[in-house]
Amino acid sequence: MIHASAIIDPSAKLGENVSVGAFTIIGANVTIGDDCWIGPHVVISGPTVIGKENKIYQFASIGEAPQDLKYAGESTLLEVGDRNVIREYVTFNRGTITGLGKTSIGSDNLFMAYCHVAHDCIIGSHVILANAASLAGHVEVGDHAILGGFTLVHQFTQIGNQAFCGLGSVITQDIPPFATASGNRARTIGINKEGLKRKGFSVDLIRALHKSFRLLLRSRLSRDEAMLELQPLIEQYPDVEYFTKFIMNSKRGISR
Repeated sequence: MIHASAIIDPSAKLGENVSVGAFTIIGANVTIGDDCWIGPHVVISGPTVIGKENKIYQFASIGEAPQDLKYAGESTLLEVGDRNVIREYVTFNRGTITGLGKTSIGSDNLFMAYCHVAHDCIIGSHVILANAASLAGHVEVGDHAILGGFTLVHQFTQIGNQAFCGLGSVITQDIPPFATASGNRARTIGINKEGLKRKGFSVDLIRALHKSFRLLLRSRLSRDEAMLELQPLIEQYPDVEYFTKFIMNSKRGISR
């Protein structure tokens, strides 16, 4: 299951049933879990830890040094979870010691061709990055978020759970969870009602999230006044609590 032309460093650790394609290079201090499929012409550098059942397609570059001028060869890490699909020419960089020290990617994600995840990013699970979506350093993307093709995300920006960012968005401020955003520069449009309905969110919860969005981001109320009015919904729905905390704790500000 390992092609004769593949080059694998003696220190690399491969689990059971790992397939490695032609001319792929797996470097030192790389750990790959069981049942992973790694196509031809892939380069995986370490220190990198990859979970099980991942599929990595040709010409991907995984775990290479961060593109940060302050980086001076320190030992930093890339961690990848399970069952991710990583398509052609995708690039994942390791972390930096001035950041988190690692780049972290969850499980069950789809990274379409030409996507880039820079140093110190934190990606949740069940995330989709469409073709050529690119994340600068220190970006956080929540679970079930979707970034349309050619989306660009500024460093230190946060994108909440279940957020949907349209094709070609340029994101320079935080995108709230459960919301849709698009444009250059991206503007948050509202709660993704149809998308949440398809994912099984109740009508009452969607209404509560819509009310939270309207009061916090569209009304003339102060944040404190809006939070006071939303307190019953915050106590009733954990997702409303998460939504309001995300907005109140935003450091870059919310994209509007």
